[in-house]
Amino acid sequence: MKNPFVTNGYVSPEYFCDREKETAKIVSLLMNENNIALISPRRLGKTDLLRHCFGQSEIKEHYHTFIIDIYATSSVRDFVNVFGKAVLDELRSKGKSVWSTFLNVLASLRSEITFDMNGQPTWGIGLGAITNPSATLDEIFSYLNNAGKPCLIAIDEFQQITKYTDDPNIEAALRTHIQRCSNAHFVFSGSHRHLMGAMFTSPARPFYQSVTLINLPPISVDKYAEFCHKNFELAGKRLDTLVVAELYNRFNGITSYMQKVMNILFSMTGAGEICIPSMIDTAINDLLDFSADTYDALLYQMPEKQRIAFMAIAAEGKAKAISSGDFVRKYRLQSASSVSSAVKGLLEKDFITYDKGIYQVYDQFFQLWLQRNKL
Repeated sequence: MKNPFVTNGYVSPEYFCDREKETAKIVSLLMNENNIALISPRRLGKTDLLRHCFGQSEIKEHYHTFIIDIYATSSVRDFVNVFGKAVLDELRSKGKSVWSTFLNVLASLRSEITFDMNGQPTWGIGLGAITNPSATLDEIFSYLNNAGKPCLIAIDEFQQITKYTDDPNIEAALRTHIQRCSNAHFVFSGSHRHLMGAMFTSPARPFYQSVTLINLPPISVDKYAEFCHKNFELAGKRLDTLVVAELYNRFNGITSYMQKVMNILFSMTGAGEICIPSMIDTAINDLLDFSADTYDALLYQMPEKQRIAFMAIAAEGKAKAISSGDFVRKYRLQSASSVSSAVKGLLEKDFITYDKGIYQVYDQFFQLWLQRNKL
C-alpha cells in the first residue's frame, strides 16, 4: 500500500496494530463456545479487531463468520433487513451450494431475492417487503443453526436495539433465539457503556449473565509508537520519537483520530526526510479543512437550542453539571430545563457523549474545528 496508516477499515494483519492479547482472548472464548460483549468508545477499533479475529486461520478455516452493523437501524424490521443482507453478502462468495441453502430456508423473502448477470444472488429487498420481521428472523436463525459449519456472528453497536419502538420485547426475543441456536456464537459490540452495561449486568434484563464482558482499552502508546516507527522505516522515512507521544496525548489514544493524522504526516514526509512534531498542526488543519463544509452544515442543521448547548459544551471541553446555574449563566443559556432538553437530543444524535458525569463533543475533529473557527 502507498500509505500504511489505513483510515477506512481493516485491510490485513500487516497494517493492524497490536491487540495481540485481545485477539488471543476473543478467539479462545469463541472457539470454546462463549458469547462475548465487547465494549469501548467508538473509534477505538472494535470492528477492525473483530475482522482481525475472524481472519485468524483457526477461525477462518472452520467457521462461517458474519459482522452485522446495526448502528443505522431504528426498528426490528431494519435489524432483520441488515442481518439478512449481511448473511447473504458473506455467503455469496462461498459458492452456490452454500448460499442456496440460506435462500431455501428464507421462505418469507425468497421471491424478493434477485440475481445478477452472473447468477449471484443480491439482497435487493426493500423494507416494505419484510411484512413479518419475526418470521424472517426465525428463518435466519434456522439457517444459522443448521449451516454446514459453526457460525460466529458479531453484531456491532448492539445497544441500538434498546431504541426500537416497534417491538419492546426484541431483547427477550433475540435472547431466546440465541439460547436455542447451538450452532452459533455471538459477539455483541457496543460503544455506549451505560446502555451495554445495563443490558448484560442487570438481573432484570434478558441478556443478564449471558456473556463474557470485555472492555477494550486504547492501544498503549508504546505499541502504537512501535507500529508507526516500523512503517516509516519500511518506507525509507524517519519519525521523531516525540510525534507519536504528542499525538497520543492530544487524542487520548483513540485510534481513529491518530491514524488519520498519521496518514497525512506519512504523506507529508518524503523519502529520507524526518517527520517532526511541528508538522502535526499542519496535518490536523488539513483534515479540518477537508471537513469544514460538513461541520458547517451539521451546525446549521441543529435546532437553535441544541446548537447553543452544543457550542457551550464544546467551549467547556469537558462539561459537568450542565444544568447548574453556574453553567447556564457562564454561557448565557436560556434555562436549565432547555439545556436538559437540548442535551437529550444531542445525545440521541451522537453529537455529544456522556460518561462518568462528563459531557463532551463526540467527534474530536469537530471539537477542534469549532475551537479554530467558532469559539
